[in-house]
Parts: sequence; structure tokens; C-alpha cells
Amino acid sequence: LGSVDLKDLLKDGISRYSLVVGVAKRSRDLSDEAKENGEILVEKPVSLAVEDLLDGYYSIKESEEISKY
Repeated sequence: LGSVDLKDLLKDGISRYSLVVGVAKRSRDLSDEAKENGEILVEKPVSLAVEDLLDGYYSIKESEEISKY
């Protein structure tokens, strides 16, 4: 993963809160999938989730309540 600039992760005007929640949800999914398949993750799930976000595998959509602020 190396050094990632926070600006790259906050593209499209998403908030830091939404970034944290989105990455946490994706990392939980990755961890659960690995557990179900009997796999051992070499990298930490959070690192994998950030890579997936940067690669465009998923995107983060903010609710209207959060985007008001």
C-alpha cells in the first residue's frame, strides 16, 4: 500500500467520517469472506479495503444528512 495521500481518499468531496465508515465496512466484508473460505489474509483488511477504494472496486456515497455539513 505504501504512502497514500488523504486527499486521494477524500476525492469526490466525501467526508472523513464517511471514509472511515466505508473502509471499515469493506474491511469487515473482506475479513468475513476470508473466514468463510478458510483463507488467511496476509495483509490487514483495512489496507486491502483502502487499495480497493483507490482501485475503484467500490465507492463511498454519503447520505444527504452528512453532505449538508
